[in-house]
Amino acid sequence: MKTERRTEIICHVILAVIVILSLYPMFFALSTSFKTLTEAFNSSSLIPKEFTTQAYSNVLSKIPFVKITANTFIIATVVTAFKLVTGVLAAYSFVFFDYKGKNFMYFILVSTIFIPFTVTMIPNFITISKIGLRDNIMGVALPQLADATGIFLLRQHMRGIPGSLVEVAKLEKASHLSILRTIVVPIIKPAILSIGIIFFINSWNEYVWPSLILKSTENYTLSLALQMFVSAEGGTDIPVAMAISVLTMVLPLGIYSVCQKYIINTFAQSGIKG
Repeated sequence: MKTERRTEIICHVILAVIVILSLYPMFFALSTSFKTLTEAFNSSSLIPKEFTTQAYSNVLSKIPFVKITANTFIIATVVTAFKLVTGVLAAYSFVFFDYKGKNFMYFILVSTIFIPFTVTMIPNFITISKIGLRDNIMGVALPQLADATGIFLLRQHMRGIPGSLVEVAKLEKASHLSILRTIVVPIIKPAILSIGIIFFINSWNEYVWPSLILKSTENYTLSLALQMFVSAEGGTDIPVAMAISVLTMVLPLGIYSVCQKYIINTFAQSGIKG
């Protein structure tokens, strides 16, 4: 019993250290956003000596923050919606349709998960430029309207649906869209919600692809707006950069805190079903 108790204590200590290391950057960003520029450079204390909201005032005055936030939200919403729609339809096809080459097609689809972004980046950039969507928020969203990871997770959950439910619906002459809408989607709704949250947060935080497509400040996303105040030459306005960081992570953290149980259950169950 003593050995088990000692092991339990060690595990809790390790987890506590991991949690502290994970939370420290967020507390540091929050604290620094309320410091003066001089204190931000000269002090690493988490408690500001001179509390000020000047950094947040500078954010609102130096950049079109509301427009940039709206751009980020529109991109994340469009990407999430299309990924979920295409994911649900593709997963339904892989689970409930029988056609030649289905397993091979699924293998090819899943294998695309392991293709590095740098491989597809240049072809996508050339395509977006040729169709005239450069420096347009839809140019950021267009190459991301389908996702193999989402299809994989949704397929895993759909495989847990009893086939008899679908067969009975087919005997009642129900169409596939009707089956999908009235049987499949209600059963896997928690999985759809949690996967959608993950899609939204990933799109919200994306930096590399928007930085290639967007050039005008009014079309920027929050990640690009943050980069405006970070200088490699040492002229970084640290409080303002931290203020944007704090404002950027408020919505994703809020969504995750409300729906974390759905996200955890989705990944736990995806490894069990199918």
